[in-house]
Amino acid sequence: MLTREEDYATLVRGFRWDVPARLNMARQVCDDWAVRAPDRVAIIDMTGGARQKISYAALRRMADTLALDLQAKGVQRGDRVGVLRSQSPWTAAAHIACWKLGAISIPLFKLFGVEALITRLEDAGVTWVISDPEGTDGLRQWLSDSTGRGQIVPETLALADTPFEAADTGPEDPAVLIYTSGTTGAPKGALHGHRVLIGHLPGVEVSHDFLGRGGDCLWTPADWAWIGGLFDVLMPGLALGVPVVAARMDKFTVNECQRIVAEGGVRNVFFPPTALRMLKAEDAAIAGLRSVASGGEPLGAEMLAWGQGAFGVAINEFYGQTECNMVASSCGGLFAAKPGCIGKPAPGFDIAVLDENGQPTQAEGDVAIRTGAASMMLGYWNRPEATAENFRGDWMLTGDRGIWDGDFLRFVGREDDVITSAGYRIGPSEIEDCLLRHPAVATVGVIGKPDPLRTEIVKAYVVLKPGFAPSEALAADLQTFVKDRVAKHSYPREIGFLDALPMTVTGKVIRKELKARATRETEALK
Repeated sequence: MLTREEDYATLVRGFRWDVPARLNMARQVCDDWAVRAPDRVAIIDMTGGARQKISYAALRRMADTLALDLQAKGVQRGDRVGVLRSQSPWTAAAHIACWKLGAISIPLFKLFGVEALITRLEDAGVTWVISDPEGTDGLRQWLSDSTGRGQIVPETLALADTPFEAADTGPEDPAVLIYTSGTTGAPKGALHGHRVLIGHLPGVEVSHDFLGRGGDCLWTPADWAWIGGLFDVLMPGLALGVPVVAARMDKFTVNECQRIVAEGGVRNVFFPPTALRMLKAEDAAIAGLRSVASGGEPLGAEMLAWGQGAFGVAINEFYGQTECNMVASSCGGLFAAKPGCIGKPAPGFDIAVLDENGQPTQAEGDVAIRTGAASMMLGYWNRPEATAENFRGDWMLTGDRGIWDGDFLRFVGREDDVITSAGYRIGPSEIEDCLLRHPAVATVGVIGKPDPLRTEIVKAYVVLKPGFAPSEALAADLQTFVKDRVAKHSYPREIGFLDALPMTVTGKVIRKELKARATRETEALK
């Protein structure tokens, strides 16, 4: 755990990664605490309505039960196991159980459509999926199409009394496979070793003004299926001994958010930018918070000023991505934020802005992270060429553009075409591939259209095949087509019909021109 320094620069200079030669995250987040403080609260479960405290001893028993069941079903070291669950103590236990076996857990989103889920399961070669009783349509289809694989519903298991010792693993041994948003072609699986949590802790701690102080209690409305929910909140909280609130929010509402914070005793919260905008739209104050962190895109001076008044604390912005997370952060307890910037490098991370020759520059360039950072991925799953493309010498490229503003990193924009909507990073290629399978669609281009609430919305520009005519009914059918096959959070909220798309000479859609068109549409409505 970090010790507080009055000077942030001194804290960063004195930091050194402490990664042991033998490391298993199951011990780090559960077993070690269960031995030295078995009654300490690990998770506050609010998913069933009543508030229930889950101790580290109870969490270990749940994880051991699952590990024994997985082992009996033949799951071995290195096998990939999907975790298709929302926030709940069993979700935490599922990942811990996988790590105890030396297996690789794969967080999966309950709102994934059939094709999106099966694409990830098949790409990873998943053997079993741990799900809640409801499951999903995608899971049911995968089960019907697969051989020798299956589903585990832990709620149906009788808790075991037999301890399960965690496998002897090292920091580089694979532990978790988290899929990116699929900005170019199919989504890529970022494979992380058991050191990934150690790599998250410095940034998480400073983004919450030194998380781990007396009375701290952590929550986020973000789903634990994404790296932001899983490794910015759940696992760091468990590792630091900070109670984590589990509460399902099928749809974010201000009233439900306020209820969870009040009844859960939440003092530290990670709010995606969209949640903050919804709170600000209703001018909703929340009392009793000690820290508020946010990541995804810069919030701006107006939002930061509002947050200070609404929460009584500064909003600490942070920056990272699935491949290497929590690399930069603000820390209101040590220095004032600079609007438009995404903070300073977190302890342990060397960030550079590189020019076209791969050299550090003070001008605008490619944001890059020096290799050796503990939260950096081992590589993309079964994609050595894609992995190599992400690196330039001693640097891992983030795909974002930035510029230094003193010792603050200012975010300029994205190199790729990823869409940031309601806190989710959405890749256009997967949506385009889906729409191209609709019988009415000849070609399509998907981009992010500026939106005051969601940052961007997904918009699809569609060229129809002969015999089909634009209509509201057809637009609605295309939206449903994507909802059912990709994900309910990434369907195109607007459909535009065009006679032709802007194309390069090699036949690629020029998304930059489509984005400019969408921006003009937005400005015309003002």
